[in-house]
Amino acid sequence: MDHLLGALGVAIVVFASTDVDDLFVLLGFFADPKFRVRQIVIGQYLGIAALFGFSVLASLLVFVIPAAYIGLLGLAPIYFGLKRLWEIWNGIDTDDNPEDHEKASAGHGNIVAVALVTIANGGDNISVYTPLFATRSAYEILAFGCVFAALTAVWLGVAHALVNHPKLGAPIRRHGYRVVPFVLIAIGVLILYEAGTVEFFWR
Repeated sequence: MDHLLGALGVAIVVFASTDVDDLFVLLGFFADPKFRVRQIVIGQYLGIAALFGFSVLASLLVFVIPAAYIGLLGLAPIYFGLKRLWEIWNGIDTDDNPEDHEKASAGHGNIVAVALVTIANGGDNISVYTPLFATRSAYEILAFGCVFAALTAVWLGVAHALVNHPKLGAPIRRHGYRVVPFVLIAIGVLILYEAGTVEFFWR
């Protein structure tokens, strides 16, 4: 029992330390009128599930992809950031068109965008999860998965609550979506840099 509680404690620390930046990204998504809550929740869970699943598979196969190749995932947030920046620059918004709101709510593009940004921003997650899972039993890995799922809900709840806060919510909603493109681009560039992707392919 103590061993399992210890594993749960490790899982909490690992998730919090590797996903703290996701909280700021989620704030941006919730503040963006083009994204619905359902899309953000589904996309975030898909992204976290993909990171978890790949890490488990990698640990079982004792297979680690070179960081430089994982860094290529940084191109995803750069793409979505530039795309959103272009839309804002050209006045493409959904605030005044209910029909566009319905289309945004029904489409799958936003879900994919959130999932890909989560995966791209999780390169460090894979590098941490893989060796950690390689030394854990199946029950412990399952416990890690449950903790990650629960904390993902906490992350989503905190970000949503901040965006809808009586005092903090208004400025976040008013300016948050304008900040998102720059945050995404910065994250993408940071991923490419930290992974050594540019240096690797420049040689």
